[in-house]
Amino acid sequence: MRIAAAALAALLASCGYHVAGHSDLLPKTIHTVCIPAFQNATIRYKMTDHLPEAISRELIARTHYKIVANPSDADAVLNGTVLNYFSGATIADPTTGRATAVDVHLILKITFTERATGKVLFTRPSMDVRERYEVAVDQLTYLDESDLALDRIARQAAGTIVTAILDNF
Repeated sequence: MRIAAAALAALLASCGYHVAGHSDLLPKTIHTVCIPAFQNATIRYKMTDHLPEAISRELIARTHYKIVANPSDADAVLNGTVLNYFSGATIADPTTGRATAVDVHLILKITFTERATGKVLFTRPSMDVRERYEVAVDQLTYLDESDLALDRIARQAAGTIVTAILDNF
C-alpha cells in the first residue's frame, strides 16, 4: 500500500501541473526587464502611466526579475499599446436617471521581447480587460471614481499580463 501511495505521489508530482501564474517558462538568461511608457491610440492619457507602473510592481512581487529603466540595459523589453478605451454607464438610478455604475473596457497590445536575440517571447495583439466602478447618486457625497478605476484596471491588467507571460499562453 505504501509503495502504491509513493508511486502515485511521484507520478502526480512529475506530471507538469502547476498553479497558474507561478511558473516561469521564460529563458533563464532573463534577469532584467524594461517596461517603457506605453503607446497610446486613445484620448485617455493617464492609462499609459498607470499600466507600466502596475506591471512593474506585479513583476517585482511575483518574479525574481529586476526592473530597469533603459531598454539597452535589459535582457527583455515589454512594450505595450493602449489600442482602445471605452467607458459607459451600465446601471442607472431609477429615480434620478443618473448613472450608478460605469464599465471600463480596455484593449491592449502587449509584446515581450528578448533584447539580445529579438525573439518575441510573448505577444497578445488584442488583450481585453474590463472593470466596473460605482458612482454616488447623491451630489453631496459624489466622488469621482474614474482615477481609482484606472488604478484598479491597471492592476487587473498587470496581473493578467504577468500571468500570461509567465505561463506563456
